[in-house]
Amino acid sequence: MYVPEIIRAAFVIARRDFTATVLRKTFLLFLVGPLFPVIMGIGFGGMGARLAEDGGRPAVAVIATAQAFEPLRAARDRLAAATPEASPVELIQVTPEADLAAQRARLLARKSPAVLAVLEGGIDAPHVTGTIQSDGRTVAQLDHIIGDARAGVGAPGVKAARTIEVTSTERAGGTLASARGLTARGGQTILFLLTILLAGAVLSQLIEEKSNKAIEILAAAVPVEAIFVGKLFAMLAISFVGISVWTITGALGIAAWSSGGLAGLPAPAIGWPIFLALTFAYFSTAYLLIGSVFLAIGSQAGSVREIQTLNMPVVLAQSAIYFFGASAVGHLDEPRGIAAAIFPLSSPFAMIARAAEQDVIWPHLAALVWQAFWVALILRAGARLFRRSVLKSGPQRRWWGGKRATS
Repeated sequence: MYVPEIIRAAFVIARRDFTATVLRKTFLLFLVGPLFPVIMGIGFGGMGARLAEDGGRPAVAVIATAQAFEPLRAARDRLAAATPEASPVELIQVTPEADLAAQRARLLARKSPAVLAVLEGGIDAPHVTGTIQSDGRTVAQLDHIIGDARAGVGAPGVKAARTIEVTSTERAGGTLASARGLTARGGQTILFLLTILLAGAVLSQLIEEKSNKAIEILAAAVPVEAIFVGKLFAMLAISFVGISVWTITGALGIAAWSSGGLAGLPAPAIGWPIFLALTFAYFSTAYLLIGSVFLAIGSQAGSVREIQTLNMPVVLAQSAIYFFGASAVGHLDEPRGIAAAIFPLSSPFAMIARAAEQDVIWPHLAALVWQAFWVALILRAGARLFRRSVLKSGPQRRWWGGKRATS
């Protein structure tokens, strides 16, 4: 069997499946259905981001001597006693060094203990630098604390006029790692949801054509391997149509909730353009890897009931792969992170996390080549299994054991 012949036949099958699926009225439900959890996720995500901004107890490093820090500490304690539900900002005293600029940069970059901002100048000329906004909750609390410290009295409501100077930075080191970790897990979750939603579609489509004998008709006209490859790539193309619609909807939601668009979200280390491109690339490899396994397994089933029986262990296995890849977040260069990147089925999940947390390009090029190799290998093995399943007739044995009824 010549490869060009299989490719031409696979293109015919892919075009047939693509047009037959996209032109159906039910395809609109396929597009609209996932939008409801996406819209809810955007709404709850915006609420969660607001709660995360308003809640919690941030830490601010105060560059001051112990004597100069004492009025601030006392004012902060009075504020905590007066408003215990407000979770006042934590103040960490740091002894001044000769090079204050270098000390400030080092404090903002450190991860443990992480600080949100650095306060300099004491109560006379306070200057705050960090990942805060001039009208944010943290600055408001610092303003109150400094005013109370200036007044030098125990009533937290008495304070001088506000004179805090605020310099907002993009990210402090403590929040940078956390933010990139959230981006990594978000990318993995999107990848997982898309593959589990779309890869399973090939199972139902396959069993439908097996039940109405369409597979036997196709097998008489084109190579069976072409049916396998064509169906897989048709569903990949259909998936891209759905992803395009969902991406546009998500972008509109982000624009509605975040005034800065993607700039308002935790930026991946590799940058948004490359990160989004790698997301599509890793989805393609993950879909082809998992979809080919699904298609090979589905070819062994003879009824919808058998597909439903197989669905649960398949979903559990896919979830285990996802959690294996998710374990690499924050541990990319440790044994588990490297193992997740090497294992072909979890490699897309581990590598999308690497794109969020590290800004090196070459591992992604190597990973895509590695995943493409396994895609070709699994496609070949799956096509052979598919061929034996489709062309055999009479009593047969499935690969998991047991006899199958005569075709």
